[in-house]
Amino acid sequence: MREFDYRRASDVRGTVALLAADPQARLLGGGTNLVDLMKTGVERPALLIDVQDLPLDRIEVTADGALHIGATVTNSDLAAHPEVRRRCPALAQAVLAGASGQLRNMATVGGNLLQRTRCGYFTDPAAPCNKRVPGSGCPAIGGEHHNHAILGASAHCVAVHPSDMAVALAAFDAVVTYETADGPGELPLAEFYLPVGRTPHQETALPSGALITGLRLPPAPVAALSRYRKVRERASFAFAIGSLAAALDVRDGMVHEVRLAFGAVASRPWRARTAERALTGGPASTEAFAAAADAELAAAEVLPHNGYKVTLLRNLVVAVLTELTEEAAR
Repeated sequence: MREFDYRRASDVRGTVALLAADPQARLLGGGTNLVDLMKTGVERPALLIDVQDLPLDRIEVTADGALHIGATVTNSDLAAHPEVRRRCPALAQAVLAGASGQLRNMATVGGNLLQRTRCGYFTDPAAPCNKRVPGSGCPAIGGEHHNHAILGASAHCVAVHPSDMAVALAAFDAVVTYETADGPGELPLAEFYLPVGRTPHQETALPSGALITGLRLPPAPVAALSRYRKVRERASFAFAIGSLAAALDVRDGMVHEVRLAFGAVASRPWRARTAERALTGGPASTEAFAAAADAELAAAEVLPHNGYKVTLLRNLVVAVLTELTEEAAR
């Protein structure tokens, strides 16, 4: 048992001050990822700062029509909120697709964004891993990698990001808000996760000592007709081997607007902008959906045992967009 200090935070500024005093401290929300990593020795914080009592547990519609989601909102409360379900059903579906009900009751929005990869080499302190020990190597490339990245990976890391929630957020241009000793700031989710490159241990663009305070989900009428589809190796409580958040606005048989984001294919949620551009203004047809998916996945770099993900994602795009097209026509 490794000893660590524990502090229970009561206000945002006090929490930021604690982080400034000890940059190695870790924030504890529901603990559904951090505590597991502490048990295995991957994380060894000297100080845990419990943020569950911070006043960041509300979901509100802002004056400009956006949805503000506090960082300590639980996954269960997020999925059940009527405004989330009405405005962006894909987000509610993505949250419900993750973990079990018991874990969703504990897990928080801020913690979900910061959860770390479930790559078996990362979670095993006896194995080399560039994400855990920079410069030690990436054994997944020549080892077990059937659920590893096909997009945006590098010779230094092929792990995938595990979040379902973040995939839906990526499709709808969410913005992460935070607080530091210098004051508040924000990062579009598209810039929040760093490319893996040569530094896979540097996972986010959050400033040092930053406390995530919440998310802003801008108004997006297209999100009202949206869906999250997750493929996994068993029916429940499993991480995705491929997933898709999609929204579609079809008018007179033509694609007026579309949003697409892939999960479990990269070190971060993958916004499929090439596919979106290929579809916008064109016909809402099976052939067009398949061609758009092919255009996005042309950049895939597969390993010997994960090439199936290209076909899986192509089929997901065609199936989900076809379903949304049919739903729009009713």
